[in-house]
Amino acid sequence: MTRRQLLRHSAWFGSAVVLTVAGGEVYSHVAGSSGHEQKTNGPDTLTFAQLSDSHLGFHGTANPDVTDSFARAVDQVNALPARPDFVMHTGDLTHLATPGQFDQVKQMMKGLHGGSTHTVPGEHDAIDDAGQKYRAAFGAGSRGDGWYSFDIKGVHVIALVNALNLKKLGHLGTDQLDFVRKDVAGLSADTPIVVFSHIPLFAMYPNWGWGTDDAVQALAYLRRFSSVTCLNGHVHQLFSKVEGNVTFHSATTTAYPLPHPGDGPAPAPVTLPAGKLRQALGIREVRHQRGDKTLAVTDHSLA
Repeated sequence: MTRRQLLRHSAWFGSAVVLTVAGGEVYSHVAGSSGHEQKTNGPDTLTFAQLSDSHLGFHGTANPDVTDSFARAVDQVNALPARPDFVMHTGDLTHLATPGQFDQVKQMMKGLHGGSTHTVPGEHDAIDDAGQKYRAAFGAGSRGDGWYSFDIKGVHVIALVNALNLKKLGHLGTDQLDFVRKDVAGLSADTPIVVFSHIPLFAMYPNWGWGTDDAVQALAYLRRFSSVTCLNGHVHQLFSKVEGNVTFHSATTTAYPLPHPGDGPAPAPVTLPAGKLRQALGIREVRHQRGDKTLAVTDHSLA
C-alpha cells in the first residue's frame, strides 16, 4: 500500500487523522509528518493522550512482541510536542489478567511523562474474577466496579466500566447509571464532557458485541451539554461517529489489529504483511482550549 492509499484508508487504520469537533460538526484533515503543530500547555489548554488495548501477555503471529509495541507507544506519548496533562488507558491492559501482567503494565506506565495516569478495564482485564485483580492494581480512588470522574482545566472527565461479566454487549448497570446522573447534575450545560469506556457507547457492530446495551440511558444524562466526546477502545481500529451533540471516537491499539465490522465470522487478531503492523497501531492525542467549543483529536501511528 502506498502512503497515499494508506492515508485514504486512515479512517480505519491509524495514520494521523486530525478530527476537530465544533458546534456538533466534525471537520477532518490528514496531518502530514511535519505540518501539525501543537500549542504549548498553559492554564487554559488541556492536552491528554489515550492508549488502548496493549494486551500485555498476548502471544501470536499478529504481534510477536506486544511489550515492545507498548514501549514504543509510551515513548511516542513522551515525544509529543505538548506534555499531556494526563494519560488514559482505555482497557485490555493485559491479555489474561494475571498479577504479573498487571504489574508489568503498571511499571511501564510509570515511564509516561504526564500529569497523571488513569485506566478503565477491558474484558481481558476481568477474565476470571469480574475485575478484582484489576481493581487491586489500578482501582484506587474509584467507585463500584472501578468507575470515577474528575475535573481538569474546565473539562469534566468520566471514566466508565462496561466490560465486566459480558454476555454479548457492554453493560453499565443501574448503579453506574445512577452515578452518571448524580455526577453531572450540578454541572453547567457549557461544561465540556469527556467520557472514557472500553467498549463503544454507540452501536458500532452489535453482532460482535461492539456496543453497550444501556448506553442510551447514560447518554440521556449528557444530552443537555453542548460538548460531549466519548472515547473508547476494544475494536482495535479508528472510527468516528456523531449523534447530535455527542461525538464518538474509537481508538486503535498498541497490540494487533482486528478486522473491519462484518469482515469475517468473528473479531480475531489480524496478521498483517511484514512491515505493516506499526501502521495499524498507535496512540491518540487530544487538545481542548478553555472557552472554545472545539476538541482536536489526533491519532498517530507507531510507524
